[in-house]
Amino acid sequence: MKQLHYVCQEQELRPGDRRIIRVGKKSIGVFNIHGKYYALLNVCPHQFAPLCQGTLGGYCPPSDVGEFRLEREGEIIRCPWHGWEFDVKTGRSIFNPHQVKTARYPIHVGSNDEANEAGSPEVETFPVELKDRSIFVEL
Repeated sequence: MKQLHYVCQEQELRPGDRRIIRVGKKSIGVFNIHGKYYALLNVCPHQFAPLCQGTLGGYCPPSDVGEFRLEREGEIIRCPWHGWEFDVKTGRSIFNPHQVKTARYPIHVGSNDEANEAGSPEVETFPVELKDRSIFVEL
């Protein structure tokens, strides 16, 4: 049975930010890319580096000689060890998207009460007033 695991309050993860959490033995990077949330396994498939600790940026697509343009700024994570690039939205590599990828996980945004109603026993709630919503990763 899949469960929801608390990441942080929504206002704590602004566009361009990331948060790395541990769920059991897994390290997971949660990103806010242009106001939407994405979660990736924090492991580069090349040599098991902490992928989500790398630099966020864009990439230069194929182009004519002497032409350089940067696209998808803030959507591409670059492995801190060897520079392999991955699309944060899909987990797929830039250089071989059909064969090289890292795992990604669904993200849910809502109240702690909604998480408990979804059947996640790990999210404990207390009678407090919350004005903002929480971010959860589903595993």
